Amino acid sequence: QVQLVESGGGSVQAGGSLRLSCAASGSSYTMGWFRQTPGKERELVAAITWNGGSTSYGDSVKGRFTITRDNTKNTVYLQMNSLKPEDTAGYYCAAHAGWNTRGNYDYWGQGTQVTVSS
Repeated sequence: QVQLVESGGGSVQAGGSLRLSCAASGSSYTMGWFRQTPGKERELVAAITWNGGSTSYGDSVKGRFTITRDNTKNTVYLQMNSLKPEDTAGYYCAAHAGWNTRGNYDYWGQGTQVTVSS
C-alpha cells in the first residue's frame, strides 16, 4: 500500500499559477491528479505513468497544466498556469500499479484545496 501526501494548494487570482506536489511512500506507480467540487463528479485533471513516458490531461486543462514527476523523490507535480475561477476545487493525488493513466486508481491522498478568485 502506498501513502500519498499533497501540498501546494491555496488561493490565487485568475491568471495566476500554483504548483501542487504529491509525495508517495513508494515508487513505480502511475499517478494522477483529480479534482472535485461539491455536487459534481470527480474528474481527471492529469496523470503520468511511473516512468514519465505517457501523460493524460483533462480537456479543460490542456495547454495550461503540466504534470511531471521526480522518481528520485517519489514526487509528482502539477504545474497550474493561467488559472481560472472554474479551476476552484479540491485536488486529489491518486496512484495505481498499472500503466493506464485513465485506469482505476487504488490509492488516494487527503486532498488540497485550490481557490481561484476573479
